[in-house]
Amino acid sequence: MPETIYYRRKLPHIHPQNNPLFITFSLVDSLPAAVVDELKAQREQELRAAKTAAERYNIQKKYFGHFDNWLDRCQFGHDWLRQENIAQIVADEIHRKADEHYELYAYCIMPNHVHLLILPLIEKFPPSRMKSAISPVAEIMRLLKGRAARFCNLALKREGYFWHHESYDHYVRDEKEMERIILYILNNPVKAGLVKEWKDWKFTYVNPNLGEW
Repeated sequence: MPETIYYRRKLPHIHPQNNPLFITFSLVDSLPAAVVDELKAQREQELRAAKTAAERYNIQKKYFGHFDNWLDRCQFGHDWLRQENIAQIVADEIHRKADEHYELYAYCIMPNHVHLLILPLIEKFPPSRMKSAISPVAEIMRLLKGRAARFCNLALKREGYFWHHESYDHYVRDEKEMERIILYILNNPVKAGLVKEWKDWKFTYVNPNLGEW
């Protein structure tokens, strides 16, 4: 199926209908604005110079790595997701939406961000069901993040934004890439120095139907 570009902010979000999506979303203040602006500017400059889809893909992957490394340091903002009751709220919401809005393949809830691998059930989101988002995937994330934020804020006895407004998303091109992304998600707590084995991190999940990992 041809790529479909649903919307642009700083970059296009491309959502082919039958491809799994790797999505990363973070807490509202998890990265300093100056770092975000600098990395985005560098990325956009390289993307403008790219001549092929392969070059653009490699640039996106490189800068995702830069952003994720900053998140893993957890040096800025809050780390509300480090609290077990708050992480459990997010995990419960991820599972609650599974099969209704997407097939759930894997996730990892880190202290200040979440990695999620899903197959969006785009056919369940005709225009009449999308109240404020302008693509099915954006609507899925609006609903998931909105409910999780509401319950997390109640548990924290606070008000205001909980998540950063935008998510990073990347569609999975083939089975080999899907395997690589699942391993990346599972091993994120290990890479960040939080545990020695991924199974020791409570809020890491991989769908048992995908086999042993």
